[in-house]
Amino acid sequence: MKKWLIILSRIEIALLFLVIIAGSVVRMTDSGMGCPDWPKCFGHLIPPTERAQLDWQPNTEFHKNQIIIVNEALYTAVDAFTTSEVYNAENWAKYTKHDYAIFNPIHTWIEYINRLLGALAGLPMLALFFISLSFVRKDWRYFALAAAGLFMLGFEAWLGKLVVDGNLIPGSITIHMLGALILVAIMLVFNGLASKEEIKPVLHTKRFLSLMLITLAFTLLQITLGTQVRELVDGLHQSGVERSEWMGQMDIFFYIHRSFSILILALNIYLWWTNRKDNMGYWQWNWVITLLGLEVLLGIILAYFDLPKFAQPLHLLLAAVIFAFQLHAIIHLALKGQLSPLKT
Repeated sequence: MKKWLIILSRIEIALLFLVIIAGSVVRMTDSGMGCPDWPKCFGHLIPPTERAQLDWQPNTEFHKNQIIIVNEALYTAVDAFTTSEVYNAENWAKYTKHDYAIFNPIHTWIEYINRLLGALAGLPMLALFFISLSFVRKDWRYFALAAAGLFMLGFEAWLGKLVVDGNLIPGSITIHMLGALILVAIMLVFNGLASKEEIKPVLHTKRFLSLMLITLAFTLLQITLGTQVRELVDGLHQSGVERSEWMGQMDIFFYIHRSFSILILALNIYLWWTNRKDNMGYWQWNWVITLLGLEVLLGIILAYFDLPKFAQPLHLLLAAVIFAFQLHAIIHLALKGQLSPLKT
């Protein structure tokens, strides 16, 4: 049974990263309002593929809460009914949560796939929750982590609804991203506990541990700053500012984000070099340095080439993966760490 805890937690981690990249693609393509309602999309379980499906039609069955567009506004069916030959306004209620009434099939399906991945991520988490019930007496931590993960998934779904209902409320998108990272952290701890027997011992010193914790905290702060920059970019785009002019209108968050990357790079290089020099056993830092090099390259491309769309989701994904490897190294230490005789 324990092997299923390992398998399912790894599947969940992979799905969470798919959700993160899907969410970033949604932002990159401006598809956040591709589905104007939640959890359905234009009132459908499977969203429409063409604009004509959102027009009022005579002698047509409509189900309750199905959405149509009339005079550039959204209207929902107050009940299930079949239309007559003439439009009857009494059968429809104006959608008042927001006034975004644009249908773009590409945006709709990008947002819909993002939601499907989010729903799919709930399946292994739910399975982990029920399986962990059988481990309560042996190790209550499995159940506690699975319950926390399930709660966070529910919170993320609820926050996603608020984001849509509020037409992409500033700030809530950043919280949405941080929630996803918390979910990744919960699953990494869960997987670490479940696969503890497979983990090889590593060395550490108090200084090395302190620097790892500081670096992890700085990485999380850097991701938060990055999402703030992204929200500024979204605002410039919605205001009609030309892409070539975006960099000239960056605020203090961008400059802090850019300068802070130098400190983060230095800390990670030091940890990688110390780990390598003193044979401490953390394979994760090899990945961190490799990914950090790619991350810096993407940052340069974003800053000097007018924020190209392809680089935006990759930049966020790499940051999340770097965070995961850093945290995994700390979990590795917590589970199988041994005090090093070296004073580093």
